[in-house]
Amino acid sequence: MADGAAARAEKALEGARPKVFWLDPDVPGHDVPEPAPALVGDVHADLAVVGAGFSGLWTALIAKERDPDRDVVVVEARTAGWAASGRNGGFCAASLTHGYENGLDRWPEEIAELERQGLANLDGIQEAVERHGIDCEFERTGELLVATEPWQAEGFEEAARSMAEHGATAQVWDAERVRREIDSPTYVGALYEPEGVAMVHPAKLAWGLRAACERLGVRFFENSPVRAIRSVPVGLRLETRQGALHAPKVAWGTGAFPGPLRRLKHYLAPVYDYALMTEPLTDEQMASLGWKGRQGVGDAANFFHYYRLTSDNRILWGGYDVVHHYGGKVRPEFDQRPETFLKLSEHFFATFPQLEGLRFTHTWGGVIDTCSRFSGFFGTGYKGRLAYAAGYTGLGVGATRFGAQVMLDRLDGLDTERTRLRMVREKPLPFPPEPVRSLGIELTLRATAAADRNGGRRNLWLRGLDAVGLGFDS
Repeated sequence: MADGAAARAEKALEGARPKVFWLDPDVPGHDVPEPAPALVGDVHADLAVVGAGFSGLWTALIAKERDPDRDVVVVEARTAGWAASGRNGGFCAASLTHGYENGLDRWPEEIAELERQGLANLDGIQEAVERHGIDCEFERTGELLVATEPWQAEGFEEAARSMAEHGATAQVWDAERVRREIDSPTYVGALYEPEGVAMVHPAKLAWGLRAACERLGVRFFENSPVRAIRSVPVGLRLETRQGALHAPKVAWGTGAFPGPLRRLKHYLAPVYDYALMTEPLTDEQMASLGWKGRQGVGDAANFFHYYRLTSDNRILWGGYDVVHHYGGKVRPEFDQRPETFLKLSEHFFATFPQLEGLRFTHTWGGVIDTCSRFSGFFGTGYKGRLAYAAGYTGLGVGATRFGAQVMLDRLDGLDTERTRLRMVREKPLPFPPEPVRSLGIELTLRATAAADRNGGRRNLWLRGLDAVGLGFDS
């Protein structure tokens, strides 16, 4: 990239705070709740929920709505929404399968039912937000998948036809049409899904769910990581630093942090994703973009960007780099990656050159619980007394509510439309042990980058992964 463009990108990052925008208490309107007390001594419950991200919060809320007399306790290693639930882009998607194409490739015989249940799940989220008065800036905007190279748009017509056959809605736009909606010189076409995505403020959603749970009588203990799981005659004992939580049933929703539930480590590979947030745009800057529909946007490359508007007309700009550390290491220092932020800034101004001079206010990263099928998976342990959901691979804002229902169905021994799905009954292929795991991930990332450079053509390595069900076309 030209020196001038690189200098512009670097200047835009000057003074940016190395903090998660959504979780920053200094941002006006961010009423960060006070932490709940740590768990001390012995606590008993009918249902223990581990993790106060979206998985755990939806589980606790729905458990109380199903049975108001059920005593539900949530235990969290840090604070509600601190990890992936408070760090993502705020795309609340109907898809349960990380996109229609991924679902069609893996479960073609039930894709129509998966789409139907996914849309019903998103409707359920909207209804719950309204019923509980959760101010999370919920906007049912839909999503634009934009092509920035001709090869990326080649499958849009076929995708729209296939989606229509299975009950989904999509529109194909040419370059002129998409640029009337959002003006970027990089766009050559788009696939628009008007019904399947809402935009939310993810931290406010987490905080709102926590408050709704508390109003229904759910008890919370924060800064209390579970260190061990013990079977006892009446159920399970979850041991923390200063106490233990006892319950006959446990829902485990810890995302990329499996903790003592060791079986999850075979299926999860933590990867880091990064994002920037701009300062609020002026009226003139907004007019130069258009974007009156306020849709969420992702581009159709394999290494893709995702971006959206906030309620005060900032632009969140994230994605592209995917970073895995050997052994699946997760460390606080990995949350900041200056080389990725500079790259993202360069790409931002290439996409929207009319916004030259705009500054970024926040930079952050977070870890994603990736699995080999790129969508959530579910299971039980300890003779059915524990249920888990994990592996959402960056598209869990909406799907975690579905996963919460699956966990509760399993714990309560229910046969439902969810538990009958092959997608729910099957597990992803486990990742191989180190060093093969990290070597395979590195080879895949390099091959995927090469595919983006070569018109989307997948090499022998990627075609081999496709053949065994490990391939993914973002």
